[in-house]
Amino acid sequence: MSIKTTVITGATSGIGKETALALAKQDHAVYMLVRNTEKGEQLKRELISETGNQAIFVVRCDLTDLQSVRDAADELKAKLFNINILINNAGGAFPERQLSKDGFEMTFALNHLGHFLLTESLMPLLQKGHARIINISSEGHKSAKPDFDDLQMEKSYTGLKAYGITKLYNIYFTKSLAEKYRQTGITAYALHPGVVNTNIWKEAKGFLRTIIWLLKPFMISPQQGAETTIYVATQPKLEQKSGLYFKKCKVAKTAPNADNAAARNRLWELSVKLSGIKA
Repeated sequence: MSIKTTVITGATSGIGKETALALAKQDHAVYMLVRNTEKGEQLKRELISETGNQAIFVVRCDLTDLQSVRDAADELKAKLFNINILINNAGGAFPERQLSKDGFEMTFALNHLGHFLLTESLMPLLQKGHARIINISSEGHKSAKPDFDDLQMEKSYTGLKAYGITKLYNIYFTKSLAEKYRQTGITAYALHPGVVNTNIWKEAKGFLRTIIWLLKPFMISPQQGAETTIYVATQPKLEQKSGLYFKKCKVAKTAPNADNAAARNRLWELSVKLSGIKA
């Protein structure tokens, strides 16, 4: 049995950390793409100590900085022959509108554009590994009403609205990957991990902060939240379900607007342009 090479973003906390731990226990070679390398190295030591798996690696990657994403992809391409699993797990929510280093709205930059650039930049390795690409979405996509004429949300911004839109983009991206790379052996999946008790809404203010506080007792643990990711990453014979959306380790329905092919294609075209990918 050959060792699986897995690349995961956002592994230093929450469901990313639990996913990395579970896959390390299954003897995957795990490459953790992290913004904070000190935290990454600390987690690496923890995973090696707990699992005995020495094949744990840290690569610096700030998904809100496109040059950092390119540098991380170049480092992986220099080190690896192929990638079997790519888990685009990192995500964030921002109560106030912020801009990334490249001038993009931060939620869009982190939750979509950085992962788009990373995935496309790693495509040669992904194709060699007949990879599974897993995008962490959310049921929050069901409230999304994207406006491609205001992609950076300059006219109207709330953290919850921006988050929901990017989670819809994760599903659009998944469907496009499944369609565009079907003939190369690549499969792609989106999923909802559950309402997980993580730090994603730690900066929430006002009414939203109150809602989060009220929901806390009903939230699941990061370990429970990682279950669907681990299932999709490791379950055999999921090829026929490429492009689909999972919840509680089963295929689930998406909102009707997740099937909007025109919107999905427009997002792809804009992402190519904004990320600087050579089409």
